[in-house]
Amino acid sequence: MRLPRILVVDDDPGMLRAVERVLSQDYEVAGTRLPREALRIMHEFKPDLAVVDVRMPEMDGFELTHQLKSIRDDMDIILMTGSVHEIDANLIRAIREKAFYFLQKPFDREVLLTLVARCLELRRLEKENRRHLRRLKREIADARAFQQTMLPAEHGRIGNVSVFARYTPCSELGGDLYDYVGSSAGAALLIADVSGHGASAAMLTGIVKSAFRSAGADDYSPLSVLERVHTGVRAFSDERFISLICMRWFARGSKLEYVSAGHPPAVLWGKASPPTFIDATGPIISPAFPNLSLWKQETLQLRGQDRVLLFTDGILEVHGDTGPFGLEGILQEISKTPGGGLELLDRILQSVRNYSGGRPLEDDCTLLTANLG
Repeated sequence: MRLPRILVVDDDPGMLRAVERVLSQDYEVAGTRLPREALRIMHEFKPDLAVVDVRMPEMDGFELTHQLKSIRDDMDIILMTGSVHEIDANLIRAIREKAFYFLQKPFDREVLLTLVARCLELRRLEKENRRHLRRLKREIADARAFQQTMLPAEHGRIGNVSVFARYTPCSELGGDLYDYVGSSAGAALLIADVSGHGASAAMLTGIVKSAFRSAGADDYSPLSVLERVHTGVRAFSDERFISLICMRWFARGSKLEYVSAGHPPAVLWGKASPPTFIDATGPIISPAFPNLSLWKQETLQLRGQDRVLLFTDGILEVHGDTGPFGLEGILQEISKTPGGGLELLDRILQSVRNYSGGRPLEDDCTLLTANLG
């Protein structure tokens, strides 16, 4: 392990030798009386810290500080001066030049050693912090890539059912999820919203995804999906919760089974049928609600309603000058694009952006629509 390296620059040979002698007991030290020579040494020696005199011929310590930092912008400098004139002005300039410290000569050797040790310790901690941040960024990127793999294609076809989706997270790791799959009856659809964001939210979306897919053993019964999600979140604290809608569409008989756990209402409509809402059939899913009887599975006979839209509350809660976007904003876009599909989803997202006045999203925005046979 190499010792920290310190560059000392002072045109006074006695002071240069004194500083070198004090520091060389614990560090590798390179000294010079010439600022131009210091710049050459900088490239070869690669110091961690420079101790620089302010008043020197050829180039003063402030200019040398500027040039040293132009070579390496994270270079730390301790400026020192023996002048008793303009001490305050020099101190202010040292601060502006982002020097680590401004030292008045003559100084005690322990003061110098303490300053150098403190500076180097802060540099070590800063390097560790940068390494930690780089590792976190890599891990977040990996988690983000994994989360993306949990989402199916934004356009899919299951028999006669066409499914379209859009997912817009407000942060690198969002808490929304959509999924769809074929069942023996016809098709199963899911949209879910996990509380919070970040790694814990991503973990919960993984639980929801696993619960939905494992419900294939029960032909994707919506209540079976909910029970599996409920089991998966029991290990978490009561502050964690999930809202979701799961639907199973029966091609024969045009019937819809669904469970809605504290989720915003889904919308059903058709060419000759105005939009109607599918409301919640139970509360949000949380360890705070251990009783499974709180949730009911409902059945709806479709009568000319062959379009369905599911969405998360990030859409409804986008704020503009007149309040939240709300269900009214959703219905307006459906009236303009009754055929549904990706055109409808893109119109809703664009309207949300326009409504927010370009402000950043505060929550994930996820939509899923299906044309049912």
